[in-house]
Amino acid sequence: MSNPEARPALIQPKEKINYIDHLKVLLTILVIMHHTFITYGAPGGWYYSQKTTLEGAIIPMTVFVAVNQAFFMGFFFFLSALFIPSSYDKKGLVKFITDRLIRLGIPLIFYSLVLSPFLSFMPYKWANGSDITYLQYLGGFHPWVDFGVLWFVAALLIFTLLYVLYRVTVKHMSKVVALPNILTILGFAVIVGIITYVVRILFPVGWVLKPLGFQLGHFPQYISLFILGLIASRSKWLNNAQHYTGKRMRTIALCLVFIGFPLFFIARKLMGFPTTWFTGGEHWQSLWYAVWEQLVGFTIIAALLCIGKYSWNKSSVFLGKLSRSTFAVYIIHPLVVIGLSVGLRNWAVDPALKLLVVAPLAVVISFLLGLLIVRIPGVNKVV
Repeated sequence: MSNPEARPALIQPKEKINYIDHLKVLLTILVIMHHTFITYGAPGGWYYSQKTTLEGAIIPMTVFVAVNQAFFMGFFFFLSALFIPSSYDKKGLVKFITDRLIRLGIPLIFYSLVLSPFLSFMPYKWANGSDITYLQYLGGFHPWVDFGVLWFVAALLIFTLLYVLYRVTVKHMSKVVALPNILTILGFAVIVGIITYVVRILFPVGWVLKPLGFQLGHFPQYISLFILGLIASRSKWLNNAQHYTGKRMRTIALCLVFIGFPLFFIARKLMGFPTTWFTGGEHWQSLWYAVWEQLVGFTIIAALLCIGKYSWNKSSVFLGKLSRSTFAVYIIHPLVVIGLSVGLRNWAVDPALKLLVVAPLAVVISFLLGLLIVRIPGVNKVV
């Protein structure tokens, strides 16, 4: 039997953490929009793309995905880690591992074996005008281990199992850690940025560890935020989060985005170096971008947590239902984004205009499907 004093105290009672559910909805919407922006012009790879050539559209798209990438997936790891210690203590070793393998493992198998082949087939068939049937396509389909957007789930499963190993081997829980102040958060972000720069010398942004789909150039942040989520759970950081901290972090984040990001364009325009120097290699530009990225990420996350606690914590039946469906939405949204973009491929307007239509439609349809999926008996035990 575990020592009650050693149990991690998870933030607040369920009825008092509505803002966490609301943040999950926000982050899921950002994921859908992120992939839609990449489809129509922002840098990045996706199953199907129809990129705009309008620089006036490409620049804001690039800013959006760059800022998004700086925090949204790392934030998912932090929020996921918040609830792991209490779940482990409540369920025990065997039940906790079994639950994690079911909740995370089954979606990985489904996506890789069922959804991924069809997602690849859609643009191959309809966008390329092929007359091949789906069965014929499957006959030549080879990457059967392809987690796609569920790389996050695969990483979360690995991180969770490593946490279990820690709990099994380390009998004494770590001491409570005081809530970090603004300077500590900024300093930690700089350290993560430097580590990120070093990692990207070997694994630049865009380099993918197959078949897991991990972009190792982003993993210093993911690992650090997962660990911070575990510490925050035990140390009750969110109980002590202050509204003024969130507002100050918001100000810093806005300055980093609206003043700091344009400096990248100015520097490249004046010096003429390739944009790839920002994303990897032994270039000072890569160090500059990595530190900026982590400062943006940590300040946005801190701002959302602190402001959310005081401003977005009201109970909402509608948002509660959306939050319940977010995992299902995360899994199914590529089908919606690809289906809409392939279906509208022949619409004779600039891709930037298509974005304005497809992005909101993708969000609405994905959540409608998610709400239906979580009502399916059996399936709702997994997602």
